[in-house]
Amino acid sequence: MSTPPPIRTITLGIAEPHPIAASTIDHASATLQVARQRFSNAGYEVQTVRLSTRPLFDDLADWSVSRRLTYVKTLQATLTKLGLEFCSLGTLHVARPTEPLARIEEIVELLATTTALNMTVSLASVEHGMREEAALPIARVMQRLAHETPEGFGNFRFAMLACVEAGCPFFPTAYHAGPQSLALGLQGANILTNALAEQPASLTAITERVRAALHRQAAPIVAMGQTIAREQGLHFGGIDLSPAPLGNDSVTAAIERYAPLGSVGTLAVIAALTAALKSTELPTCGYNGLMLPVLEDVLLGQRWEEAALHVHQLLLYSAVCGTGLDTLPLAGDTPVEDIAHLLLDVATLAVRLQKPLSARLFPVADKLVGEKTTFSSPYLTNTLIQSLH
Repeated sequence: MSTPPPIRTITLGIAEPHPIAASTIDHASATLQVARQRFSNAGYEVQTVRLSTRPLFDDLADWSVSRRLTYVKTLQATLTKLGLEFCSLGTLHVARPTEPLARIEEIVELLATTTALNMTVSLASVEHGMREEAALPIARVMQRLAHETPEGFGNFRFAMLACVEAGCPFFPTAYHAGPQSLALGLQGANILTNALAEQPASLTAITERVRAALHRQAAPIVAMGQTIAREQGLHFGGIDLSPAPLGNDSVTAAIERYAPLGSVGTLAVIAALTAALKSTELPTCGYNGLMLPVLEDVLLGQRWEEAALHVHQLLLYSAVCGTGLDTLPLAGDTPVEDIAHLLLDVATLAVRLQKPLSARLFPVADKLVGEKTTFSSPYLTNTLIQSLH
């Protein structure tokens, strides 16, 4: 019998607006621990439990900058006391034409003074389209986090979103809307790799094999999640089947059962894998597409170092897969204008295709093009920094 896939995250969405009472966080933590224990007792490895909240700036728009910062520090203290390492403050909806752009750089201090909190900025939405002038201040946040947080790790907890709705369980994307809910995210790279252990005969065979394997492995997880949600009085938000890789648990290995990553045929196999993810008939949420995070997948990082692919290829693959540009290493001296243009490329693709995409970029403060990253985090691998041009 195959080993069940790890559950990357059990994410609880809090319906209460900010400022959230400590008692609410305490109750949410207890609920997450019940869910973690139930899955663990059933033989599943639960890697993380997380809290997703409503957008901070929507609820506290009338507060001063200093008052928001004080609240965020208090929230961090509550999370630390409960042993919670992941909490989303939601997204700043600057795609709305009335949202003040000055709030964007406030995020630097909110993240630099905390460790558990994540936040995003929505540069584009289905309703409003893309707000071009917001790209440069978002790029400044990325550059500042690279220089003002240890190893630039603040960028692990920050991203630009484009056309991403509430309810995704993965971070830093997650933000909440609606009733209290429970959502799940898999670390499912091995499901894909094992399903394609024998070289597939066709793209259709890839989709069929992976779809069947996903349904077989994920259906019991969904059923348990639905039961837990019902017992705890929560809405079940669904499962994000995006096969999040981690280290040697590589989604690149599944792609290369068909074609070397970056070679001709890569786009086709990525589309075939994504078709499987989107056709299981399970209740899904979030991206539910292929993830290609350069700094989280050892084999992908190796291919990046070998220059087997470039940022423009990753953008091309985003047209048919999942998240956009994720954990992409950049030189520390990359001009903010170049970063802003890259954000606009991602957002333009999202708006044109009406699909959720994001950009989590990693300028590395002390590294230049051609040098290798030296992250010490267990969540990140290391690879060479390429030029954007």
